[in-house]
Amino acid sequence: FFFRVPRPKMADGEYESVLCVKPEVLVYRLPPRASNRGYRAAEWQLDQPAWSGRMRITSRGNVAYVKLEDKTSGELFAQAPVDQFPGLAVEGVTDSSRYFVLRIEDGTGRRAFIGLGFVDRGDAFDFNVALQDHFKWVKQQSELAKQAQNPEQGPKLDLGFKEGQTIKLNIAVKAVPPSWEQKQQGSGREEHKGSRGSSCPPVSPGQSGHPPWPECWVGAEAFEQVDRGARMLSLFSL
Repeated sequence: FFFRVPRPKMADGEYESVLCVKPEVLVYRLPPRASNRGYRAAEWQLDQPAWSGRMRITSRGNVAYVKLEDKTSGELFAQAPVDQFPGLAVEGVTDSSRYFVLRIEDGTGRRAFIGLGFVDRGDAFDFNVALQDHFKWVKQQSELAKQAQNPEQGPKLDLGFKEGQTIKLNIAVKAVPPSWEQKQQGSGREEHKGSRGSSCPPVSPGQSGHPPWPECWVGAEAFEQVDRGARMLSLFSL
């Protein structure tokens, strides 16, 4: 049932990316399955592989391709299109982590199942991880496309407080400058100096019952007015 597969032609706008390359893999013929239980590599005659060569995993769009190629010429021996992993295209065996069952296709509808083995356990691990990472990316791209079509159905940001939740704010308080009245009160009623170089004391009311004079007069002219007013009050009182 082994058949060579022509290289597929890529559609316009598509490009092929390489996910994993292993220089040596082994291919086995599968015996008929006696029941629906899983495959067992111990039944494959592991010391007599049917083919050996290079394996490459590539991707075009959402589909990954496991390609078996000749080591020297690079001629394609068989390939397994993988549209889901894990799935029917790639299936692990029940008794080893180094062997898998591939469903290969020739592009015309013919299919067959073959056994795939890795010499090194690390190569088998890389094979698994390459397929897992590819389909994880496919899932992310699908979710992003859905969100782009229906942006309102995407996850909404909840900024509300939960029950019992508290928040602490550190607010820097700026000192408020004193008002004009506070400046006047805090100045202790400072005495202003006039042109004569002496301070102007408050004028107390006379015995005639006149209202008191302002507490302070500023400037030489104001000082003379205070002095003149005091003398006139003394004359009237005689």
